[in-house]
Parts: sequence; structure tokens; C-alpha cells
Amino acid sequence: MNWFFLTLGYSGLAPKAPGTVGTLVSLPLGMLILIYFDTNTLFLATILITLIAIKSINKYEELSKTHDSQNIVIDELVGMWLALSIAPAMGVTMDEVMNLDNGFLIQSFLAFALFRYFDITKPSIIGRIDREAKGGVGVMGDDIIAGVAAGISSAALWQAYLYIAGLA
Repeated sequence: MNWFFLTLGYSGLAPKAPGTVGTLVSLPLGMLILIYFDTNTLFLATILITLIAIKSINKYEELSKTHDSQNIVIDELVGMWLALSIAPAMGVTMDEVMNLDNGFLIQSFLAFALFRYFDITKPSIIGRIDREAKGGVGVMGDDIIAGVAAGISSAALWQAYLYIAGLA
């Protein structure tokens, strides 16, 4: 069960780009939570998963003597869900999802792209956390910051678009 959780339903076992595959699995799951519940539910679920993941990763690393295995992608879920909690940070009905005017789909995909960018390039503090923090906090920390950065960047870009288009 623990490996199923850490690999996000075994998506982390993908032979190529397991982090991207894990993020692709996380995106629609997070969007569904926003559609059927709300931003608070997504955020609180993210916090709960983060706490469980840190403990599980610590246990895994203690047994395997391996730090930050590429197969562990629960951190991608946390980062992606944090990004979605910030932008689009709105609940929509299933009928409203395809309406591009509300920005739900655009911001969701933009948050995905920006999260992958920050997670892969690891600029600034993201890279420092990745290099220096140990255990579950180290594995989760860089993705938490990358998710927050992606959410803020996505929201800012959407607001800039609305301003430039004269819609804000």
C-alpha cells in the first residue's frame, strides 16, 4: 500500500519522465476536486497528503537507503494541487469547464506547465531545498515551493491577460 501511495497509483513507475507522468495524473484529479467540491477541500487534502507523504518517505528512505527516488511522485501531486489551489482557485460546474472565459482550463494547464518548469529547472530556493533538505521534507519541499510559485505565476499571468484584454 505504501508503494502504491508514494508512486501515485504506480504512475511513478513509468519508464520515461515519471515526474511528468505523476503530474499528468495529478492534474485531472485536482481539477475534479475543484469541480465537485471547492478550493478549500483541495488545499486541505493537499496538506493531509503532504503530512502522510513526509512520514511515508522517511520510512521508505530509512529502509531503502535511497534519497528522492525518481519513482516517488506523490510530491508532484502535492505541488500540482497547491498550484491549482492558487490558480484557478475556483470551483466550476462540469458545464462551465469548457467555457474559456472563466479561465479555469487555461489557468489549470498554465499551472501545470509552470509547475513542471519550476520543478525541472529548480530555480532559486527550490533548488536549494532540493539539494540541502533531507528525508521527506527534502523530497516534498521543492515541489511545495514549485507549486506555490506556479500557482502565483499562473494567476498573475491570467490577471495580466485580463487587464491587457480590457476584461478586468
